[in-house]
Amino acid sequence: MPRMYRHTAALRALALALAAALAAPLPAASQESQGPVYNVEIIVFRTTATEGVPENWSEEAGARSVAGDESASGSMQVGRFVGPLPPAAYQLNELESRLRASATYVPVAHAAWSQTASSWGTRAGFPVARLGIDVPGLSGSVYLEHGQFLHLGLSLNWTMESPPDGLGAAPGTQFTLNETRRVRFYERNYYDHPAFGVIALVTPAQGPRAPGR
Repeated sequence: MPRMYRHTAALRALALALAAALAAPLPAASQESQGPVYNVEIIVFRTTATEGVPENWSEEAGARSVAGDESASGSMQVGRFVGPLPPAAYQLNELESRLRASATYVPVAHAAWSQTASSWGTRAGFPVARLGIDVPGLSGSVYLEHGQFLHLGLSLNWTMESPPDGLGAAPGTQFTLNETRRVRFYERNYYDHPAFGVIALVTPAQGPRAPGR
């Protein structure tokens, strides 16, 4: 074969190899480095009335943590919001119905989404508006963190024009729920407050589902 034709054939083979390399999908490692994806579902509810002595609401701003022993990771990572889940994927619908049927609790928001977790201690979360929650007077964020264990934290402020009876609070009082809990897959977690509360569920976005789920 003449030298010119051999040279042309070699260039054609090199061009085909480069085209195949560019068309190949990127390695999955870049996605895996962001960590696994979790589904988070929450119900925000308020109480209609409560019993007991009036609270000092200025003390409610302090964070409460039942996270257990944890240590910060050497490399800090911020969670990534993957997207909202459709109502058909909600797993707390039955619980919402029971709350709605009660005379004590009123569900005001129900949302679910997928995300990766932030590093423990970053408190890097997503505002409630990003999560699809639009309740007048309610602001704050929800954060999912992973250290040795998985934790779900809430930092919510709710200014209520009509606080529940029995709290001794005037209209326009701001209530604060600031709490972090260690969570396990498929277990319901309750975040308590005299004026309002949150029920949360965290599940893996992929993998086997728990029995009965």
